[in-house]
Parts: sequence; C-alpha cells; structure tokens
Amino acid sequence: MDQAPDQLAEAEVERARERRQEAMHLQEIEGNPLDAADIEMFEMFEREGWSHERRLAHILERAAKARFVSAAE
Repeated sequence: MDQAPDQLAEAEVERARERRQEAMHLQEIEGNPLDAADIEMFEMFEREGWSHERRLAHILERAAKARFVSAAE
C-alpha cells in the first residue's frame, strides 16, 4: 500500500511513539506532565501517521491561535 508523501512509515511511527513515551516520562519527572488534550493530539499523529513536518505545522498553528486568543483577552 502506498503512503501519502506527508505520512510516516509504520516503523517510523513506532519510533516516534517510543520517543513520545520517553519524553512524557521525563516531563512527569520534571513536574510538567502533558495534559489529556496534548496526549490525544500526539496519539492522533501516530494513528494517522502524520509526518514530522505536518506535526510541527499543526503544533505551530495551535500555538499561534492560542497566542491570538490570549492577546484578545
């Protein structure tokens, strides 16, 4: 089955999942755990096989929107 150009191969998804789990553990140690929404977002990336570039673009877009909402308040 062909994968879309902005999708990761299954082995790459698995490596990304392992890195996420390790990062989550380190964040917990530092007292800064991910919240449920963040975990769901990363799990969606893995489920959908999003490329790292697409993931980064999505996160940057969310951050920009959050900044805009904060500035408006």
